Amino acid sequence: MIFIIARFETKPDYSERWPELVAPLTAATRAEQGNLWFDWSRSLDNPAEYVLVEAFRDGDAGAAHVNSDHFKAAVRDLPQALASTPRIICQTIDAAGWSETAEMKVN
Repeated sequence: MIFIIARFETKPDYSERWPELVAPLTAATRAEQGNLWFDWSRSLDNPAEYVLVEAFRDGDAGAAHVNSDHFKAAVRDLPQALASTPRIICQTIDAAGWSETAEMKVN
C-alpha cells in the first residue's frame, strides 16, 4: 500500500472554503480504481491547516492518480489558496487497510 499524509496550510481567505475547493479532487480520487481512501481533516490547533490521509493499493494506482486530469488540475489550481508548500509523508507499507488498536479496545 502507498500511504500518504499531507498537510496543507491555507491562506486566511480560503480556510473556510477549502473543503469546497478540493471537493472535485476528492470525489474523483475516491472513484479511482486502486484508491483505498482519501480523507480530509482540519487541525484543531490551526484552523488554516488541513490534513489529508490517503492510500492507494500499490504504486501503479498511485502513479495513475498523479497522472490523472483531476490531480493535474489540483496542482495547477490549488496553490493560489495555500500559504505554504504542502508537507508530505509518503511511504510504501505492508498493509491492506486499517487495523484495530490493541490499546483502546471498545467492548
